[in-house]
Amino acid sequence: MNKAGRALPILSLLLLAPFACPQTRPPRAALPAEVHSLKITILSTMLADDGIGEWGFAALVEADGRKILFDTGARPTTVLENARELKVDLNGVQDVILSHYHDDHTTGLMTLRREFSKNNPSALSRVHVATGIFLERRGHLLNPMIQMKKDYEATGGVFIVHDKPEEIFPGIWLTGPVPRVYPEKNYSAGTEVNTGTAWVEDNIPDDQSLVFNTSHGLVLLSGCGHSGIINTIQYARGFLRPAPMDAAIGGFHLFAASDQELAWTASKLKEYHTARILGAHCTGIESVYRLRELMGLTRQTCLVGTIGAVYDLNSGIKTGPIAR
Repeated sequence: MNKAGRALPILSLLLLAPFACPQTRPPRAALPAEVHSLKITILSTMLADDGIGEWGFAALVEADGRKILFDTGARPTTVLENARELKVDLNGVQDVILSHYHDDHTTGLMTLRREFSKNNPSALSRVHVATGIFLERRGHLLNPMIQMKKDYEATGGVFIVHDKPEEIFPGIWLTGPVPRVYPEKNYSAGTEVNTGTAWVEDNIPDDQSLVFNTSHGLVLLSGCGHSGIINTIQYARGFLRPAPMDAAIGGFHLFAASDQELAWTASKLKEYHTARILGAHCTGIESVYRLRELMGLTRQTCLVGTIGAVYDLNSGIKTGPIAR
């Protein structure tokens, strides 16, 4: 009613309503954090212009001022010696990622922890692993992580177990165990794993990768890719965002892949707009060259990984002459 006791016209009430009773709008979904600077240096793989080559994998990640060691090589001292020769400083690394339990990715952990904790107790003091890494194995392979867990924890280090995708730092994601949507059987037969209720074929359920969200797209870092490179990328694009792949780096267990399997893999990588590949360790030299051909990439954008090879978010891939 107005001062004269008459009802306000309906039109006036409608005009006043938005101001008298403002509506609360739901907040817009936050965009995922991005990594702005990213450098990945390979410290363990087979080929070497400098340093020691081995059947193993390790890489140092430098992202937005943080350092992460991804895998630790096959022999106790390979990563330590290669880092020294390449003048790569591991002293400030606190976080380690182990991609899976196999000894060609885990053996260097204790050497590195003992060496660098002498001066820095927090050096390599946190290890991120996926669910299943400590399960008992039998047959062709046993599980070195069962004893290593005891040895590592005795130094004061801790294991952090991931059973799903986790953003461990802004823009840096661990996949955790990867669903096997496509039949990429990227693992050897002859080993069984004890699930607690039964012994079953070991398909390396603890296999995980690291994914970086950048303005250029997603970057994948893989140890062996036992889950399958396509399964892993599709999973990452699902829980993070369906962005193009700026780079796939590391081991992808394609060294024994057939021409048909490589053709299918290349077609999916093209579907994801994969711009660069640095295939190391178990990817296989011939398989890298086949992917280059099938995807229409070049000697600058698809290369075999070597000791000291570098992927940089802004400048691309740099390797020694042996890989070109």
